[in-house]
Amino acid sequence: MRRIEGDLIALAKSGQFDVLVHGCNCFHTMGAGIAKIIAKEFPAAAQADMETPKGDRAKLGTISHATVECDGHSLTIVNAYTQFDHSGHGQKVDYNALQSAFEAVAREFPEARIGYPLIGAGLAGGDWDEIAPRIDTALDGMDHALVVLPVADG
Repeated sequence: MRRIEGDLIALAKSGQFDVLVHGCNCFHTMGAGIAKIIAKEFPAAAQADMETPKGDRAKLGTISHATVECDGHSLTIVNAYTQFDHSGHGQKVDYNALQSAFEAVAREFPEARIGYPLIGAGLAGGDWDEIAPRIDTALDGMDHALVVLPVADG
């Protein structure tokens, strides 16, 4: 897994990636974290989420996606259903669902350059040391990168 410092949205819009993957819950709630930014920047991704069954536990481990044009290139935003709900405290990410969702990304976009945030390790409360190997396994041999915001000095 490559690690890049920067703004995932800006990098994706500029053509650094063909596919941007982010984690979603199963209730059409893209109201916090990077999902909120994605819903605002890419309404088609939020629409793709809305076209799936709301509150359906069977969505765990699956994906929905939308392709948009950004400055002359196509970008596909993948909604990876990695957690059932968004409420409460503690761990909400389902590690097996996360791995299954990335396996679905690998099957659907085998030649793509894929970028993603610390998916499942932020608001979803997961352990990145548990998550990273699952992503690496699912995307083995593919061009993929973790994008993290630079840490401000001071």
